[in-house]
Amino acid sequence: MSGGGPAIGRARAVLSHYGAGAPGTDPDALADLYRDLHAHPEPGFGEERTAAVGTAALSEAGYQVTTGVGGTGVVGVLRSGPGPAVLLRADMDALPVRELTGLPYASRSGGPGDDRPPLMHACGHDMHVSCLIGAASVLADAAAHWSGTVLAVLQPSEENGAGARAMLDDGLYARFGTPDAVFAQHVFPLPAGVLALRPGLVLGATESVEVTLTGRGGHGSQPHRTVDPVVMAAASVMRLQGVVAREVDPEEQAVLTVARLRAGHAENVIPDEAVLTLNARAFDTDVLRRVVAAARRILDGEAAASGAPVPPRYRGLGAFPTTVNDPAATARLGDAFGEVLGADRVVPMDRMIGSEDMGHFGTDAGAPSVFWGLGSLVPGTAPAPESDSAGNHSPYFAPAVEPTLSTGVRAMTLAALTALGPPDHPA
Repeated sequence: MSGGGPAIGRARAVLSHYGAGAPGTDPDALADLYRDLHAHPEPGFGEERTAAVGTAALSEAGYQVTTGVGGTGVVGVLRSGPGPAVLLRADMDALPVRELTGLPYASRSGGPGDDRPPLMHACGHDMHVSCLIGAASVLADAAAHWSGTVLAVLQPSEENGAGARAMLDDGLYARFGTPDAVFAQHVFPLPAGVLALRPGLVLGATESVEVTLTGRGGHGSQPHRTVDPVVMAAASVMRLQGVVAREVDPEEQAVLTVARLRAGHAENVIPDEAVLTLNARAFDTDVLRRVVAAARRILDGEAAASGAPVPPRYRGLGAFPTTVNDPAATARLGDAFGEVLGADRVVPMDRMIGSEDMGHFGTDAGAPSVFWGLGSLVPGTAPAPESDSAGNHSPYFAPAVEPTLSTGVRAMTLAALTALGPPDHPA
C-alpha cells in the first residue's frame, strides 16, 4: 500500500476538483439513483434490477463489467497502469420489512394493494450502492492521479451471510485478480456527515440455525395421545435463555436469540411439528461454537425428555465471520479522513456484536481490510434507541440523503486513493 502523506495529497487534489456536491457525478442524478434504488428493494440473490442499474452506471463510467458473479453479483474493473489492486464493496439486498417511513420514494412492496412480500432497504444497502457508484465515477475521471486497479464489487445477499462467499466461490479472484486492500462502509445511526473507525475487532461472528422439533399431533381434547411439540418448543425456549447467563464467562460476550417460533394451524389441533429459528452471536468464534453446541444439547435433551419420536432436525441458515480491521490500514484511512474531510467528522467506532460478511474478501485475499461506519442520521433527530426512525432494520429507517451520500462517496474515494499507487508507480 502507498504511503499516507503523498496519497492524502493526491486525494485532496482529486476531491477538491469536484466541488461540494457528490463528486464525479451530477449530485442530483446520484441522489435520484439512490431514491430509485430505495423505492425498488430486492431480496438476497434476487437483486436483478439493482444489479442492472449498477452495471449500467459502472459501464458508463468506463469500467469493464461482469454480471452474474456468485448469482447476481456485479464486478467492475478499471485499470490505470501497474500498481496495487483495491476492492471496493457495496451490498445490494433488502430486508423482509414493510416500510412505514411515509417517504415519497418509499417501497410499496407488501403495502396496501400490493400482494408482493414486504421488502424494504431498512439497512441502507441502497445508500452503499449509490456511494460506490459515485466513488467509482470519481476514480474513473481521476485515473491520471493514480496507478493500479479498482475492483468495484456489488455483492448480493449480505443479510444472510451468503453473498461474499458465493462471489469468492465463483472464482472472484481467479477471474479478476486478487486485491491488495479491501474497503467497505455501512450506514449507522450516527450524525450524517460523520465517519466512524475502529482498528482491530469491529463486529462479531454469527450463526443462524432453523430447528424442527417433531412430536405426534392429535385432537386438542386428547393431549395424552400426543407428543406436543408446542410444549417441547416452549420448554426449549426457556431453557435456552440460560446458555449465555450460565455457560458463558461474564468477561466474554455472547447473544442467543430465538427469533422465530412457528407451530400449528388450528385452535383445536395439536400439531406434529414446531419450528424454531436460533441466532447466536459472539466476538470470539470459540465462544460462538460453544453457545451453538449448548443450544443443540438443550434441544436434543428436551426432545428426548418429551418422548419425541425422532431427534430435532437442524438446518443452517447462514453464518458470518468476525470483522477485523487491519490496524495500519485503519490508521492511514483515519488520517486521510481527518486531513481531507476534517478531524471533527471522524469519531471512534464502537465494537458491535452485529455481523457482516465482507471479512471474507480480505481473508481470502490475505489482504488488509477496513470497514467503517457512515453517519446517516437526519439532522436534528436523536440517535437510536431514542428515535425509532434512526435504527437499522426498523420500518422507519430513513437516512438523510445529504450529507450522507456525498460523505460516503468521498470516504470510499479516499479509501481507494490511500491504497492505490501514484501515477508513476513502477511496473
